[in-house]
Amino acid sequence: MSQKTPLADLRDAISSLDSELLNLLAKRQSFTNQVAQTKIEHNIPVRDTVREEQLLIKLIQSGQEHGLDPHYITKLFHVIIEDSVLNQQALLSAKANPELSAPLQRVAFLGDKGSYSYLATQKYFSRRAGELLEIGCDSFADIIEKVETNQADYAVLPIENTSSGSINEVYDQLQHTRLHIVGELTHPIRHCLLIPCSTTLSDIKTLYAHPQVFAQCSHFLANLTDIEVIPADSSSAAMLKVAELNDPAIAAIGSEAGGKLYGLSTLESNLANQKENHSRFIVVAQNPVSVPLQIPAKTTLVMATTQTPGALVDALMVLKENDVNMTKLESRPINGNPWEEMFYLDIEGNLEDGKMQQAIDQLKACTRYCKVLGCYPSEEIRPTAVSAVEALSV
Repeated sequence: MSQKTPLADLRDAISSLDSELLNLLAKRQSFTNQVAQTKIEHNIPVRDTVREEQLLIKLIQSGQEHGLDPHYITKLFHVIIEDSVLNQQALLSAKANPELSAPLQRVAFLGDKGSYSYLATQKYFSRRAGELLEIGCDSFADIIEKVETNQADYAVLPIENTSSGSINEVYDQLQHTRLHIVGELTHPIRHCLLIPCSTTLSDIKTLYAHPQVFAQCSHFLANLTDIEVIPADSSSAAMLKVAELNDPAIAAIGSEAGGKLYGLSTLESNLANQKENHSRFIVVAQNPVSVPLQIPAKTTLVMATTQTPGALVDALMVLKENDVNMTKLESRPINGNPWEEMFYLDIEGNLEDGKMQQAIDQLKACTRYCKVLGCYPSEEIRPTAVSAVEALSV
């Protein structure tokens, strides 16, 4: 009969506390869901930053009394508050769009299990009701077609990355589709060097990855010599290829979680040029969604200005005059019209808001072409700004 190790009792006690923490977090989430119902009934905004600041200050002060680091408390409750806000937004959105509730959600995305688009899909739809049917695709055009032909209800598309910038092919697809943007999410991208068996970095001669991944890891690749880089259609395709070849001289770049699905282990981590590497994804569907005014919203539109001096400036002044904040401006060439550009704009605002609708009407009047691609809940949750020094000085 084996004896317990000296740490066994302590580990059992910690495991018991972890279970209690999970129960408490579930109970807290139940209460925040009730808060969401109250906000629906009384038309109260989802976020109350004053309340969040007061809560964080109180928690930091209380944590200090228990010997807990203020930065630890701040980081922990930023995550908890963000989760609460996103859950409440999902509940309000579901209430405003009852026709979207379905027992099965068919979602198209790039690649297969383990791709970054797959992980983003799992993350986004974890807050939505219904079983998830995953439809992996080989190209962005194929993803769009799946929704346009009713083979999928939604598509998840990467639109930009903090390291490699905008994904132009997706913007070009949006220029020609009749689909609507109905959601967004930002997902952390943590590139790892994935191997099928024991090897060293100096032994690797071939690397598989998606072209966007190579661009995001260009600094790491620049330090390697005598390595062939082979583009793959997706991160999952790269990982599958390396798993099938099972060669110590061949590796892939992808996520650690994705690599595990293919039996790959991590040799190197944090390969991206920017350590804070995130990708923004959009969710598209055949029909637009209604966004309650209590939810922070974002509107994406595409427009073409006249070919006259100052035309773009005049269009952007419309946003300034209506006190509307633009968070993204992207230009793409118009196919068949040399030297002419189509402009994509992300704007903070809800189409149901008067000043937003007025801005759109004025843009349509002063541009050759202006189309709203979607108004949708914003899932970029800015952390409540409270410093530990500020909290402890109160």
